[in-house]
Amino acid sequence: MLRSDGGVRRANLTGVVRGALPVASQAATYARLSPFVHPAIVNGAPGAVVAPRGKVYSVMAFTVHHGKIIAIDSLVDPDRLTRLDLVLPQA
Repeated sequence: MLRSDGGVRRANLTGVVRGALPVASQAATYARLSPFVHPAIVNGAPGAVVAPRGKVYSVMAFTVHHGKIIAIDSLVDPDRLTRLDLVLPQA
């Protein structure tokens, strides 16, 4: 399952996708951003920060069960992202 919160400014990105193939297909649409993905701990869970050119685009938290990702929570709301206290690795 992929839950995405785009807030008001990216409302078109808000939604829920269920099932391994639909989630993988959705993720594949963002493959061009893969060079900008940084591993992270998000609220104590494994996650990732996507930051093209140092500008945070998304923060994702992964729910892992028996070694498999069973859910992804993605925050892409620009208003909420600017309020997070993030430290990105230097390029």
